[in-house]
Amino acid sequence: MAVPSDNQMTDLHEEGGSQVVKAQLRLREMILAGELPGGARIAELSIVERLGVSRTPIRAALMRLEQEGLLETLPNGGYAVRTFSERDVADAIALRGTIEGMAVRLAAERGVAPVVLAEAHACLHQIDELLREVALNDDAFSRYVVLNEKFHSLLGELSGSSFLCRELERVGSLPFASPSGFVVVQANSPQARDMLIVAQDQHCQVLDAIENREGARAEAIMREHSRLAQRNLREAVRNPKHDQIPGVRLIRKRNRIE
Repeated sequence: MAVPSDNQMTDLHEEGGSQVVKAQLRLREMILAGELPGGARIAELSIVERLGVSRTPIRAALMRLEQEGLLETLPNGGYAVRTFSERDVADAIALRGTIEGMAVRLAAERGVAPVVLAEAHACLHQIDELLREVALNDDAFSRYVVLNEKFHSLLGELSGSSFLCRELERVGSLPFASPSGFVVVQANSPQARDMLIVAQDQHCQVLDAIENREGARAEAIMREHSRLAQRNLREAVRNPKHDQIPGVRLIRKRNRIE
């Protein structure tokens, strides 16, 4: 029997990795869309049939989603879709604010790479252009979400710490703990643009603090910034149409924070 060459082995490895990523993304979509309800046990064979891939990438994808926190392991083996209390989500958002606060404080104290700072300013300029409109349509709102995610990622880069960047990626991996996790709640509200303008002002202020080497100020701004996400969380779980918001259906409606 012919032995695969190094290139063939590499191709096989990359193909397998691609299958895992595709399965992971599709499973995440199914969970957030409610196709796999909170608390439900994952039937591995049905997932294999549904996605049309082998069991190996499905198992790897399930393991990754468990590491992300969307799934939990069961005592007898297998996985179930995790549910969260409102306090769980609030704590995750607070943790992100704490880590971002540390990142910007280090950026201010250590100094930053000019190229990354310039990219952050350019990102904020693009957001400013979006917010010049009196009202935001769906396309503009979607564009804001992309730019907002980019800006928060750049804050991690400004710290110059690969460790903090990894931690920010980890804590933001759950949809409701990401910087734009609950921004979608504002999309159809009369206050949508006003809320985003407040958030944008905080973005500008934190860059100003970093450039002026004001570490404590920069950290305080990011901690305050996370409070906007906390407010959006409360609005999301109290929204009569909360089931239409991705991921919110995983949040249990009892034991709410006040």
